Amino acid sequence: MSVEGLNQAVEKMRAHGMNEVSIASFSRLYHSWESDASGWIKESDVAPLTDIQNIQGVMGAIDRCQATDALAHTAFLKLNGGLGTSMGLSQAKSLLPVRVHKGRKLRFLDIILGQVMSARKRLGIRLPIVFMDSYRTSKDTMDIIKTTKGFEQKDIPVEILQNREPKILPDGAPASWDANPDLEWCPPGHGDLFPALAASRLLDKLQENGVKYLFISNSDNLGARPSTTVAGYFAQSGAPFMMEVARRTPSDVKGGQIVRDRATGRLMLREMSQVQPEDMKSAMNIERHAYFNTNNLWARVDALKEKLNSNEGILPLPVITNHKTVDPTDPASDAVIQLETAMGAAIGQFDGSICLEVGRPRFLPVKTTNDLFIMRSDRFHMTDSFEMEDSNYVFPVINLDKRYYKNIADFDARFPYGIPSIAAANSVSVTGDWTFGKNITFFGDAALSDGGKAAYVPQGQFVGPNGIEDDDWE
Repeated sequence: MSVEGLNQAVEKMRAHGMNEVSIASFSRLYHSWESDASGWIKESDVAPLTDIQNIQGVMGAIDRCQATDALAHTAFLKLNGGLGTSMGLSQAKSLLPVRVHKGRKLRFLDIILGQVMSARKRLGIRLPIVFMDSYRTSKDTMDIIKTTKGFEQKDIPVEILQNREPKILPDGAPASWDANPDLEWCPPGHGDLFPALAASRLLDKLQENGVKYLFISNSDNLGARPSTTVAGYFAQSGAPFMMEVARRTPSDVKGGQIVRDRATGRLMLREMSQVQPEDMKSAMNIERHAYFNTNNLWARVDALKEKLNSNEGILPLPVITNHKTVDPTDPASDAVIQLETAMGAAIGQFDGSICLEVGRPRFLPVKTTNDLFIMRSDRFHMTDSFEMEDSNYVFPVINLDKRYYKNIADFDARFPYGIPSIAAANSVSVTGDWTFGKNITFFGDAALSDGGKAAYVPQGQFVGPNGIEDDDWE
């Protein structure tokens, strides 16, 4: 690691037209990594989050007209830079079909735009939406937005661009990969939102158009829809920054948790990568640390702008060091390091930040094909307001064999007639290479085992704890 390595990386960024705010942000991360700042957040230095407001508990205290007015002064910002490479995608993840509604295949992007346009019409509000795209997702995303019937937005841009930075080698030099130079670059994590906001001057444009509040969420979370209740609570709270959190379950033990810094009293986001091994048991105790970050964030535009201006466009967020290979599909390619930050860590930058506990209807992420299996299933009903509804949002545990279902092309090929019914299933476990016919029903703790060769579940069959069962299982 050396000054020379950083200088080489900076020269590379300038040669590729990166703005000075992004270069300064990368340099800060590089120095933090070079100084071997561990980023550990010790259990002894934090206190669990307790006594926070619950969305159900605040509903009665929020004036409906004031809540609608708060949403009328809100802009949405969707993080849309991901390619979904973990599912084998090579284009924007938000272009992945999620549901069929009234005979139409709907992608994440279609549903997001539908939610916004529906709220605009229903409430008579402006509700601008901005997508933070990457250089890899911008064209596809904008092509769809431009051709979406009924969508219109003036004065406020629909897009800002995420920055990119060089992948670096263990010795600190920027990586080089002649086979595909595009792979020499990576996104700086979703914490890059803040330098991107500063460089784009979007906050100025929002203020010029009367926007007071910014709601930030991931494009793969269809639960992050317009809410007068949440907007109203945030507006009335007077807080500069708010994070929506949800109760952890055993399946959420790896999610980022919210703690309070004993020294400063401020709220903090602690990722599991920042937990020391000796603290892991306490950190994973969902009774002690009961809440996780949904990555649904609210910020007052004036407070965020002031904070960015005072830090020359950069929030000093903790560095996250990700060890990868320069070609993610080739484990034999050069080892590289990606320096990233998490946007939720911004909660620790503001005095008076708060959390609001929300229910699972506001946290419906799709990170794997297991999640997509549920989202496409009969557990959900899509309303005409493009909201994903379920009776209780307690879903079956889905475990599909990664050898055959991890990539979306393999997944789709094995469900040619759509996802089987899981309305009566407690869990679904599929081991081996199975393809499914029409009108399949999973029930109970449904399980299919590996027979050592490709297998087929015929039309109309029931699958339960003992595999394929007779259709008179009732």
